Amino acid sequence: MQELSRSDIQCILDLSEQFIELNRQDNKKLRDLQGRTQINLFFENSTRTRTSFELAGKRLGADTINMSVEASSTKKGETLIDTAMTLNAMHPDVLVVRHPDSGAVALLSQKVDCAVVNGGDGQHEHPTQALLDALTIRRRLNRLEGLTVAIAGDVMHSRVARSNIYLLNTMGARVRVIAPPTLLPSGIERLGVEAFTDMRRGLRDVDVVMMLRLQRERMQGSFLPSVREYYHFYGLDHEKLSHAKPDALIMHPGPMNRGVEIDTEVADDIHRSVIREQVEMGVAVRMAVLRLLVAGGGNGNGGDA
Repeated sequence: MQELSRSDIQCILDLSEQFIELNRQDNKKLRDLQGRTQINLFFENSTRTRTSFELAGKRLGADTINMSVEASSTKKGETLIDTAMTLNAMHPDVLVVRHPDSGAVALLSQKVDCAVVNGGDGQHEHPTQALLDALTIRRRLNRLEGLTVAIAGDVMHSRVARSNIYLLNTMGARVRVIAPPTLLPSGIERLGVEAFTDMRRGLRDVDVVMMLRLQRERMQGSFLPSVREYYHFYGLDHEKLSHAKPDALIMHPGPMNRGVEIDTEVADDIHRSVIREQVEMGVAVRMAVLRLLVAGGGNGNGGDA
């Protein structure tokens, strides 16, 4: 996200709007990427991201392949670079990569001749998630500039938080992060955010509440006394939400841990929760990214998004 300008982001969001309408029609198939090959290479488990990228590629007409890393040669000791060189020899047009190590996707993009899309790398970034979140907000509130957005939860381990901070700052929004002291990265304010450890103070008069999952699989050591205590102080329920604006949107990138970072009634609030809309926007945004990288403005060779 750091490499995208305001006009770049605007372009992606505007193109995504067109794909939303397509995805709601009976015939969802285009030929924009006909004859092109898309490989989804996921070294971490994923439901929403991998499925939406697969749908996005297929709806644009690409030949889409999902590589099972569990069955790949990486389990036999092959390095990421060797894997990249092997795939590159097959002449794909775009690789969509998710990897547990920060920077791994950027490294891979330097070793292949095709476009590379970051589907999430370690604790670094998840750019298409930030784009779909921005599209969801813009469609509901008609703008991004001037909004106050609170990102609450496990900020320390969240690549979603980092990408959203970069995008929202670029688009002129005001960003707050809310977390226990143990889950706030040192120097987070340098990213242009206000940091809070008190949930109610952090939520005061915000337009959007973006909750984050507790990523216990990335935690080494004791970050929390207990999940029960975490929910008491930082779980989003109606009482804490009452400190935000009355029409504040509720967001979550998923998967949700109900009763840990968000109350079920809040998550399913039909008037304010846009969590299901985020999933729908994900397909449209990823269609836009693939279209622009592979078929728009050249062949996308060497591109990294």
